[in-house]
Amino acid sequence: MHVPAARIVFSPEDRAEIASATIEILSTGAMTLGAHTDEFEAAFAAAHRAPFAVAVSSGTAALEIILRSLDVQGADVVVPTNTFAATAFAVLRAGATPVFADVSPDTFALTVRDVEAVVTPNTRAVVLVHIGGLIAPDVAELAAFCADRGLALVEDAAHAHGCRHGEGYAGSFGVAGAFSFYPTKLITSGEGGMIVTADPAIHEAALIYRDQGKAGFLGNTHIKQGYAWRLSEMHAVAGKVHLRHLDEFLTTRAAVAARYDAALDALDGAGRLRVPAGDVCNYYKYIVLPRPGIDRARLKKELKERYGVSLSGEVYEAPLHQQPVFSDYAGRSLPVAEDLCARHVCLPIHSDMTDAEADHVVTSFAAALASLDLDG
Repeated sequence: MHVPAARIVFSPEDRAEIASATIEILSTGAMTLGAHTDEFEAAFAAAHRAPFAVAVSSGTAALEIILRSLDVQGADVVVPTNTFAATAFAVLRAGATPVFADVSPDTFALTVRDVEAVVTPNTRAVVLVHIGGLIAPDVAELAAFCADRGLALVEDAAHAHGCRHGEGYAGSFGVAGAFSFYPTKLITSGEGGMIVTADPAIHEAALIYRDQGKAGFLGNTHIKQGYAWRLSEMHAVAGKVHLRHLDEFLTTRAAVAARYDAALDALDGAGRLRVPAGDVCNYYKYIVLPRPGIDRARLKKELKERYGVSLSGEVYEAPLHQQPVFSDYAGRSLPVAEDLCARHVCLPIHSDMTDAEADHVVTSFAAALASLDLDG
């Protein structure tokens, strides 16, 4: 059996609807900031219990717009070191300095202790990343810490479509959340992003920033230094159609994760992240920590070549403070993230994955680990 690292799920009916809508868009010439974008924003806001949602060209743009709306220029912004480079790029392009922090081994996310260790009088904001779709159970503690110190908590929710901790959805714990619709994400529009917020000022600023800083769509009065961060109507249609399957995708992925959980809990030599009872994780990534000493490259090669199982990409392979592009901001060692980034793997998980595929993955994973143990 072959199990790929990722699989994008659009049914024949979905594809037909998107194709029909695309013909309509091309016929009318209403190709950007139209009715489909409005409908996508409304549906996404409703799915995440958010008062406002603004569709933009990417998740990176969403994060940069939020930071620009907070006027972080010249300030420090705390960023977890185990995140995608775009998180720190957004900070830099908003005119701020990224300050890298370590993370918790239990959640791969920032904690109050991690932030407190790097916060300065010049800190203006903290970016919390929901790695793999897991919202850290101590998120309220971090939000309270930020509020007490006048820091804006921003959520990089690129992984976290439909995720919830307690009664709170991703994007509701800070001042705003940034989502991505890149093809690998749970919900995709091909390219695109979404800002969710309860703050009317951030909502209004986002509408202006995404369209070249103009005061209105049809005018040419520019009141901010915006950019071409619009989402096309064709992308909005794809996202709108895909979003209808959110609950279905969450259910399927939770069932796969439950099979993985049971198998891994019975396996020596590997640990996993744990989702609090009652919370919703979309398992954008299913993260496993093999015991120290396991050669990750050999493990991935063994799984692919012997068993036909391709692991999905790490989150992330190397922490940002060790990447050349951020050498000017590297600072001190961040040992927890360094260990996590070097050691973890992500089992494949798809929104239409079968029980047989899931069982093949965990059986193959256990066999590959055993093989490496014998070789080692």
